[in-house]
Amino acid sequence: MTLKEILTDSSRRPAVVTDLQTLVDEEVSDKGGVSGAVVKTGYAAVKKIKPGIIPAAVDSLLDDFTVALDPFYGDYKAKGGGDFGAYLSGRSDEASDALLSVTDKRAESSSRDSIKKVYGKLRPNGKKNVEEALPRLGALIQKHAG
Repeated sequence: MTLKEILTDSSRRPAVVTDLQTLVDEEVSDKGGVSGAVVKTGYAAVKKIKPGIIPAAVDSLLDDFTVALDPFYGDYKAKGGGDFGAYLSGRSDEASDALLSVTDKRAESSSRDSIKKVYGKLRPNGKKNVEEALPRLGALIQKHAG
């Protein structure tokens, strides 16, 4: 089965979306320093613009994210499994680019200028932030796919 088939199955999807929303909240909360303040401010702004946007965005992006991560998951399984978070961290450059290509396309096609503006401010540090989230993301995927 593909990662998309596993994680978007109707019996799993709601729990996956909830766990991903929690992951995003935790990652934002853990940010420190000036760049962390920017991320926290941007995240709060997005949530204020439209309450409920984070779970809705996670749900709407889930299919594309799973497709982007499926080659990594397939390779990880072919190599015998283990810790998927560590696997993703070991391929952080490629994995983060794959995930960011999804959000870049989504932001680019958004009709909401406020979303584009906030995304544009957050995007320069996006790769670093995604790379930092890969261990948690891998653990979450392993939890639901395992």
